[in-house]
Amino acid sequence: MTEPTPETDVPADETPVVCDRCGRPFADETHLALHRGLDHEDTLSETERAAYETALEEEVAELRRFRLLALAGLVAIYFGFLMTYAVVT
Repeated sequence: MTEPTPETDVPADETPVVCDRCGRPFADETHLALHRGLDHEDTLSETERAAYETALEEEVAELRRFRLLALAGLVAIYFGFLMTYAVVT
């Protein structure tokens, strides 16, 4: 069973990058490479597969950085509340 294609709304002044296999528009080549690797994996050329792997590595690195920053923020908030509680009580 295939997933339904999400509705997209491209502004008139934007030029999206379009998938040549299914016609979906994307903001940039990185998103297109990720799409091809996930939705059209069986028809990838070597160049497209390399672009997908590079984009995936960048995405994983960005997610790892976000998670570390989110954890650091939560720890800072926790200790901020802990110190406030210690001073107030």
